[in-house]
Amino acid sequence: MNRTSSLGACLLALAMMMGSGAAIAKTPPDQLIIGMNMNNLLTLDPAAMTGNEVVGIVVNLYDSLVELDPTQLTHVKPALAHAWEVSPDGQTLTFHLRDDVRFHSGNPLTAQDVVWSMRRILHLNLAQASVWKSYGFSKKNIDQQVSAPDAHTFQIVLPKANDPQLILYSLAALGNLGVLDSKTVSRHAVNDDWGNRWLTTNEAGSGPFILESWQAKDVLRMKRNPGYWREEAKMSRVVLRHFQESQTLRLMIEKGDLDIASNMAVSDINALRNDPGLTVDAVQRGTVYYVAMSMKEPHFSNPKVREAVRYLIDYQGINNALMPGYGVLHQRPIKSGMPSTLPDPGYRLDIARAKKLLAEAGYPDGFDTTLRVLADQPFLNIAIAVQSTLMQGGINAKIITGTGNQIYGAMRERKFDMLVGRGGSGMEPHPHSSLRALVYNPDNSDAARLTNFQGWRTGFYDKQLNEMIDRALLERDPQKQVAGYQAIQTRYDKLIPALIPLSQMVDSVVVRNEVKHYQPHPSATTFLREVDKTNAGEKP
Repeated sequence: MNRTSSLGACLLALAMMMGSGAAIAKTPPDQLIIGMNMNNLLTLDPAAMTGNEVVGIVVNLYDSLVELDPTQLTHVKPALAHAWEVSPDGQTLTFHLRDDVRFHSGNPLTAQDVVWSMRRILHLNLAQASVWKSYGFSKKNIDQQVSAPDAHTFQIVLPKANDPQLILYSLAALGNLGVLDSKTVSRHAVNDDWGNRWLTTNEAGSGPFILESWQAKDVLRMKRNPGYWREEAKMSRVVLRHFQESQTLRLMIEKGDLDIASNMAVSDINALRNDPGLTVDAVQRGTVYYVAMSMKEPHFSNPKVREAVRYLIDYQGINNALMPGYGVLHQRPIKSGMPSTLPDPGYRLDIARAKKLLAEAGYPDGFDTTLRVLADQPFLNIAIAVQSTLMQGGINAKIITGTGNQIYGAMRERKFDMLVGRGGSGMEPHPHSSLRALVYNPDNSDAARLTNFQGWRTGFYDKQLNEMIDRALLERDPQKQVAGYQAIQTRYDKLIPALIPLSQMVDSVVVRNEVKHYQPHPSATTFLREVDKTNAGEKP
């Protein structure tokens, strides 16, 4: 055999070895390595968190009273509370806690810790307080509405009539009442901040994992809690690594350097679908992608301008070209798949109609504005598409990109013109979940600071709509309740809202087949305690 054919044989053997998978790297067998984009991971404080990424971390550091079954969302499962009951009048919820739970510090968990954690949410009045304020809780009344009759009994008295089932769903799905070790957090409080500064980068939970370290936009490490009250987590460590570029995520999981990859571009996800060593897990979330306008900005306070924008979005084109793997066409504030959700109204790009509306509004030549957006996909591509069609109608929108704090921070301060974003909760399996986040706005004043309500952020307010939402929540006749929620959607549509839904989120995660028992949760509360790995073979 000559030298050339020897070299060819070696190259062929190398290629066959690589093709067989022998060259694929392996992550440590007792560690779960997750790749993701951490640009929107700003705090680990359950009371201040925003975004699905941090929810997925917090629920593995903290325990809640109850949990939602990921395969049957309306099924509420025990967690810290092994049992609970609702009073006949529906106003009082009583939870009976386990007596064998300890925090990561070693302190025993008691009902007083639950009371303190709930009080903390309302007293801090940060992002996660908005949900509870919509139920009537406030900084002024929370101390009277929650109590600990004994060390292992926690009680909530609702400050106004509500659907107690929705309260249970919220306790299970939101992650904001992950119960905190009140003694540990109080030791780190500064200037009455309830430990907020410290909890931004630390934790004080009782969950299956303990925070080891977090370096922003780099890496977050959690280790197994050896004293966990449930069976200990299967993995000794979970490592989350930050990757800005989707192609890097794709390369890393192809090579076997990652077990799970999220926040990937559609093109990269599709390229991996035929890889026999990988599975694409897709779950539909309740959150929606939207185009928002600020009604504090003079142009968008005019309903004809908002209606013109409604017809300057190519919904079908965006969803067909940009959203596969990210979302599906949806134009209603209530998430799809619920009995109360109306069919889409069928809005389409209509340049001529939009120009006519702008002329009637006093802007025959259009106007200049700004369009804020995260510097991530699919947000940026949506913004570019919207910018293009706005321009055809005469609206020149300058795109401003940034991190989550820069973009959503401006929205929370009500200091923006237009914005492409994603939100709407939808975490609880109840129509009110979506309406609360996207539509409901009980107090439109700047001082209200309802920062987690998209309605408040945009300045959209309608007293009658708020009243309709309140009535539908309390309606006990199922058919009448469905009719009430449908009437809300009809009125919302006619009012020409400042927030235009265009797609309902689909979360696509790429998972190596060695990973088993990984169950993406529709409410973003994905539990990692049961995740295990095999050396080879397909996912069971």
